[in-house]
Amino acid sequence: MTVFRELAHHILDIAENGVTAGASLLTITVCEDRRADRLTISIADNGRGMSPELVAQVTDPWVTSRTTRKVGLGIPFFKQTAQMCDGDFHIESMVGQGTTTTATFRYGHVDRPPLGDMVGTVLALVVGYPQTAVCYRHCVDGQEFVLDTREVRAVLGDEVPLSDPEVLAFLRETLEEGLHALGGEARP
Repeated sequence: MTVFRELAHHILDIAENGVTAGASLLTITVCEDRRADRLTISIADNGRGMSPELVAQVTDPWVTSRTTRKVGLGIPFFKQTAQMCDGDFHIESMVGQGTTTTATFRYGHVDRPPLGDMVGTVLALVVGYPQTAVCYRHCVDGQEFVLDTREVRAVLGDEVPLSDPEVLAFLRETLEEGLHALGGEARP
């Protein structure tokens, strides 16, 4: 049993962990390799990182760095979901340098949740955490789409927030068109 019905919800949860850890940059990579029957999801941040001791324990639901509750279910359930679907799960982290969480899944596994709403996930991060840059990379069978808010910010300057309705409409359209062109699971 997974806690989230879509993998996009797991991605959002892990990305929010990075923001909580002080990340100024989130890099989300989704690679669909249908020929190899493999889906790989990686969420990297440049936040505070974790000690080797915490990394060794972080997949235990009774271990969390949060002070608002005594359990942390997001990472353990993401790991469980990957392993249930003939995949794997790995976390790399260095104190002061950030954390990278990677999950792989057998693409065609009957129990693999759908990727879900990646457009909404990316936009939720952009609006919810304006101080954090988001780089979203999605690959399908060798083709790639990338949206990097640092590039958008460089064009807009500091006067126009990414949460401006016109900017959000542009970001949504760019994401939808880019994912549709790839023809992968996350297309709108």
